[in-house]
Amino acid sequence: MKTLVVEDDFSSRLLLQEFLKPFGAVHIAVNGKEAVAAVRAAATAHDPYNLICLDITMPEMDGQEALKQIRGFEESCGIQSSQGSKIFMITAVDDIKNVFEGFRGLCDAYIVKPLDRAKLIEQIRLFGLAS
Repeated sequence: MKTLVVEDDFSSRLLLQEFLKPFGAVHIAVNGKEAVAAVRAAATAHDPYNLICLDITMPEMDGQEALKQIRGFEESCGIQSSQGSKIFMITAVDDIKNVFEGFRGLCDAYIVKPLDRAKLIEQIRLFGLAS
């Protein structure tokens, strides 16, 4: 499994990286702008991300906008969201507006911090990314 962790907080990035390392390669982006560029580069190299863990509150481009741009890019390549990268919103923002916006933007899961390793792994397995 190839994963992109998009998180501006250093401690959260490290934690996610440690949780996800046993499943395969983990790449890092510190904001939505970097995330969109990484997704495009991976797709161009014919090696897309299986999982993208996306924070909402970040500088330069927030997670909601990055989600829209990533799904838009996939669509422009003829990839339906159900066939594209699995995108988990992993964030401290736990209000109904953001949850709704995340799912409307076609995220696959919405996990609220503090991050629980067991819950993250449960979602990974639920989406068939690991056994």
